[in-house]
Amino acid sequence: MKQIVAWLFGLGLLGNAALFVPQAIALWRKKSDEGISLLTFGGFTVLQIIGIAHGYLQGDLSLLVGMSASLLTCGTVTVLTVVYRMRRTGRPV
Repeated sequence: MKQIVAWLFGLGLLGNAALFVPQAIALWRKKSDEGISLLTFGGFTVLQIIGIAHGYLQGDLSLLVGMSASLLTCGTVTVLTVVYRMRRTGRPV
């Protein structure tokens, strides 16, 4: 039972990572940060880094892989938001 829950948890985290993909695609296509909260996505990114550290220290492969996938997708949204905001405003964020 413990293995099934761990597997479902990892699958859920990969699903979480997939939820950021449409936002990243929309940002890339529009080339604009309009309507994107940098505070929100920056906060998500920090929490995912903490989750990766926790997964590593606890030896929890599901958490480590799932949070790494989320960091990749959410981090993409965060980086694109920063880039497009800097282009729009002409100054560092």
